[in-house]
Amino acid sequence: MNEIYKHFGPEKYEVLLGVSEDEDGMRLDQFCALHLISFSRQQIKKKISNGEVKIINRPFPHKASVKVYHREKIEIFTLRGDCEDEYWNGEKLDLKFVPDTIFEDDNIVVVSKPPYMTTHPSGKHLFNCATVYFENILGHTIHSVHRLDRETSGVQLLGKNPKAAQKCTSLFEDNKVHKCYFLIGHKKKEVNFPFTAFERLGNKDDFVPRQYNHCFPEDSTFGKHAETHFKELYQGDEYILALAFPKTGRQHQIRSHAKHHGFQLLGDKLYNDDHTLFMRFKDKGATKEDHDLMQISRHALHALALYLPYPNKNDSQIFRSAIPDDLSGWLRENLPKVNLKETELLIDKIIEERFNEQV
Repeated sequence: MNEIYKHFGPEKYEVLLGVSEDEDGMRLDQFCALHLISFSRQQIKKKISNGEVKIINRPFPHKASVKVYHREKIEIFTLRGDCEDEYWNGEKLDLKFVPDTIFEDDNIVVVSKPPYMTTHPSGKHLFNCATVYFENILGHTIHSVHRLDRETSGVQLLGKNPKAAQKCTSLFEDNKVHKCYFLIGHKKKEVNFPFTAFERLGNKDDFVPRQYNHCFPEDSTFGKHAETHFKELYQGDEYILALAFPKTGRQHQIRSHAKHHGFQLLGDKLYNDDHTLFMRFKDKGATKEDHDLMQISRHALHALALYLPYPNKNDSQIFRSAIPDDLSGWLRENLPKVNLKETELLIDKIIEERFNEQV
């Protein structure tokens, strides 16, 4: 399979694929499955019957069983429709599809990414993406410099051209970019802040869910080196508010380290005491008790600030995003003793001190 053309629009995703010699004589649904890897067989058959798959220069529509041949071209498109709707306790969430722009010039754009927006297209998530949003406004390719999990909100850096993206990527790789995250955690034990987590992170072959990143001792040969510094904002009987400063950028690093040290994130369906919970939510089989346990629809993690030596060290900048409405709303309802205005001021002070130490 070779990709001839691809376009991500706000309402329609289109791709034109060429049939390779190795794929000669393959069923149409099997060929589509090579590209639509996150779609089930039934979903692919439905797309074909709905006319969302077209063999160029062949009578249309097609059957799933029809064979494709070397050098033929296959057009596949997906309409936005309701495929990226999110539900919580049976009710459709009112999602935000427009990121707030924090900074923009000719080379980069820094945004505050809302929860449920992906960094770039992946799997079934083709429309509500930061890169797609700006590509349709600016009319050219936008490059993702670093990635935030889909549920994680906050500061996101994008490159407007390959040169700027590569320059910023090099700054990340050289540990010259510093990050700060805000989190709300379920308190499982008394935690002595501040501390730095050095547990290595890695997967286990026989563990389900496969996405789970396990903590291994710092001197272990398993996993990869990871380092996260945690600073307390508030610690009560049930909940912890903290800042996380990750030095490395492993997948789920903050969530895994927080869980390991006794304060799993509020709303985290993966890093909690029930490893079957994630699959129930994924398969849309979560119970009312599961929703009550999570309390909020997504894990309570927000990328608060990013220190970037841009365009050079003398002009370094701190890009900042306020605590988002869903998390601040939960705090007002459940921790009214926490003054949000004072907390934001304390956060600014801690961020400035921490970033100055790291530079």
